[in-house]
Amino acid sequence: MAPSPLLPSNPEFTVPVRAFTLATSLAVVAALSLTACGGSSDAAESVTCPGGKIRFGVEPFEDPAKLTPAAEVLADALGESLDCEVELTITEDYSAEVLAMENGKLDIAMFGPLGYVFASGRADAEAIASFGDGKGQVSSYTAGIWVPKDSGITSVGGLKGHSLALASVGSTSGDALPRKAMLDAGLKKDDVKVNYAGGHPEALLALSKGTVDAAEINSQQLASATASGTFDASEFRKVWGSDPIPNDPITVRGDLDAEFKKAVTDALLKLPPDKVGKIGALLDVDPPAPLIAVDKSTYQPLFDLAATLHLTEKDV
Repeated sequence: MAPSPLLPSNPEFTVPVRAFTLATSLAVVAALSLTACGGSSDAAESVTCPGGKIRFGVEPFEDPAKLTPAAEVLADALGESLDCEVELTITEDYSAEVLAMENGKLDIAMFGPLGYVFASGRADAEAIASFGDGKGQVSSYTAGIWVPKDSGITSVGGLKGHSLALASVGSTSGDALPRKAMLDAGLKKDDVKVNYAGGHPEALLALSKGTVDAAEINSQQLASATASGTFDASEFRKVWGSDPIPNDPITVRGDLDAEFKKAVTDALLKLPPDKVGKIGALLDVDPPAPLIAVDKSTYQPLFDLAATLHLTEKDV
């Protein structure tokens, strides 16, 4: 995910899905009491339904109240297509999802682009599908740093001596890219008081409430918050923005049967836009479009970013 554009010279069952919150310790804690979607018992031992269910993880890139029902639509549709129960897990954080797949607790997972980099190395995660833009191309989003409109901060370098809210450790747009921008601006680690807010909505809220001088707000969160009326962009200014970032990949664990991987891939790519659109909207994908095929090369710029920043799994 040619030279890297990120570097400077750099989707119907009526039965709802059971969602869980996965703690970092990998203990699955029941957080949302919902029933899993699924298929018939005849499919329980089929190659496309190993063990009787498919365990699907989604990283917490949005408020769970919005993300869970959106992800359910996609999981329900996949379960119907494969005639298999799909157990949906909204993970607690980015690292929990990587560790869950590494430990065989997830079969397929939707990662943020940088989370995929680590999952590729640790769990042999294979990117198979992402969100199309309606033109058959991978949709994208951007990272950004915002300040109040009357702030004296006019550039990334101006963050020196100020506080900055980032989303979560390991986030592509809410951690790594803003930190890279600060390095590029010549700022040292202690020049900016970085606060990890716990997610993109929380970082935006910190800025809205005036508890920080600046905050990362990516284009997806900006669109969602603006549409819901929780953020008035006219009261703030963007002082930095990234190049486009390819949207989140859906991956499959590398050690699974090749026939299963193909079946999941084919099922995902054949889902109609209305089964993809609800979760896609949270990624600022509009109008709804089918998922499209991707692979590791789509995300090469993120592998390059991790190498440039010398990031390891300890960083998430």
